[in-house]
Amino acid sequence: MHMTRFDPPRRTLMGPGPSDVHQRVLDAMARPTIGHLDPAFVGLMDEICDLLRKTFRTDNALTFPVSGPGSVAMEACFVNLLEPGDTIIVCANGVFGGRMKQMAERAGATVVMVHSPWGRAVEIAAVERAIAEHPEARVLAFVHAETSTGARSDAETLARLAQQHDMLTIVDTVTSLGGIPLEVDGWGLDAVYSGTQKCLSCPPGLAPVTFSPRAVARVQERRTEVQSWFMDLRLVMGYWQGGTKRAYHHTAPINALYGLHEGLLMLHEIGLEQSWQRHADAHQRLVAGLADLGLELLVPEAERLPQLNSVIVPDDIDEAAVRATLLNAHNLEIGAGLGDLAGKVWRIGLMGQCADDAHVDLCLSALSGALAAQRSEAAQTA
Repeated sequence: MHMTRFDPPRRTLMGPGPSDVHQRVLDAMARPTIGHLDPAFVGLMDEICDLLRKTFRTDNALTFPVSGPGSVAMEACFVNLLEPGDTIIVCANGVFGGRMKQMAERAGATVVMVHSPWGRAVEIAAVERAIAEHPEARVLAFVHAETSTGARSDAETLARLAQQHDMLTIVDTVTSLGGIPLEVDGWGLDAVYSGTQKCLSCPPGLAPVTFSPRAVARVQERRTEVQSWFMDLRLVMGYWQGGTKRAYHHTAPINALYGLHEGLLMLHEIGLEQSWQRHADAHQRLVAGLADLGLELLVPEAERLPQLNSVIVPDDIDEAAVRATLLNAHNLEIGAGLGDLAGKVWRIGLMGQCADDAHVDLCLSALSGALAAQRSEAAQTA
């Protein structure tokens, strides 16, 4: 086989992630690699942690990017806060609540599931009943922004319920960080994880996390070893919180961290609240344009994520063919449905660099043309 350099096509990424990456971030990642214990790199690590605290809206000392995608950060939260025999209440209103269940079971926990309909927020009353029925539960886990459906759950109320019953919270903010209000300290969230490839507009491969003092205390008081050496926070702390003397834990993805630093700088140059508003404005423009095309969204208005929109596929349309047309004719990627929603929705992302008028208008124009062409062809063959 003849091997040549790989030149990826230039796509516009408006699916559920990754999102478009700004040239500033790509340029930052191309800077010279230095050692992962180099004093200059240690200084960069501290800056990244400070920027992440501002982004999570927290003063948590243990705030850093995990070397791995969001699923690694998810698992890090579960394996550190759960011990064999613990009871955890897991809320599932889409794919990623189900993934939480699997991780909790592998950590040896007893899992109590609270199921809510796909495309809706987590049902608060159902969580209240589960807590009342299982007073032994130590942790409540839920997805703030469910990427598989585009539904936003009430993280503040769920966290308050957990606090009232002396439970810790594990919260998935992979799609929410940087795109909608997220107040880690203000809402009292404990173990919170995200990803770089959504509203932060960086490549995938890093996962910001933050742990409250209560969560750190739970880790330090463990009776059993964390099942994962790599994700054991007691070991990782020495690398990310070691001051000028860092304990070697692993070789960090140095150039990827350059990119995250640049992406966070760009976010805070705009302003966090301004970023939230930009996502909301782009969403409103998309919703209006979809209505003009006769298309509806899956999630009720009050529970929608502005940055991830599940659009109901009309009965007369081949959803996969439309996605293929957008990709082949316009170099535009949108997402398919997952799980129960496979074949029933398109997922359109307005995350980070994609949350502007130009991206929205491109998507609407391409979608309009693809729908019209498919319907015209169907009429001709009827």
